[in-house]
Amino acid sequence: MTYVYLAIAIVAEVIATSALKASEEFTKLGPSLIVIVGYAVAFYLLTLVLRTLPVGITYAIWSGVGIVLVTIAGGIVYKQIPDFPAIIGMALIVGGVVIIHIFSKTAVH
Repeated sequence: MTYVYLAIAIVAEVIATSALKASEEFTKLGPSLIVIVGYAVAFYLLTLVLRTLPVGITYAIWSGVGIVLVTIAGGIVYKQIPDFPAIIGMALIVGGVVIIHIFSKTAVH
């Protein structure tokens, strides 16, 4: 269940982060509620994940996958398309997460 919780936490965080722009500095009720609920769900589930996975590994997965998903959401929702160097940078981040997960002795397999 650890990775299920982590996946749901990441999705909740991505939804919340994507709604930040739409909240217009918390002046729009609907998007503001999405931000608050999304982060609450994400951080609660993250606490459950931290029962099993080390914090560094958890955060590496959380941030790496989150960066990619937020970028995709930003491209779809706000038409903010990353340029080639940004894509390369994100690929390096994801590659680092994969290397940590596969080869690190601190990762729970």
